[in-house]
Amino acid sequence: MTNEFNWWNRTPEEGKYKVKAKIYGNVLTFTRHQGHHTRWEPHTPTDDDFDRLLSDANKRVPRRLISPKQMKEIETVAAAKRNKR
Repeated sequence: MTNEFNWWNRTPEEGKYKVKAKIYGNVLTFTRHQGHHTRWEPHTPTDDDFDRLLSDANKRVPRRLISPKQMKEIETVAAAKRNKR
């Protein structure tokens, strides 16, 4: 199972940047980039990033883009990563 979730964040210090959360098996990675022609860099997720990931995943379940089983796996992987920080 590979799932990608993308969203934009904006902060006064860093400006606008795109965040990508990628889940492959039990591995959750966050990357970010700012601008069209910049490299994807590792991103340190905040609590808002984890909340956004779970809300976006919840929106995909009713549309059958991910199964309830996959949603449960995403929740456990995100909880483990959040507690590891």
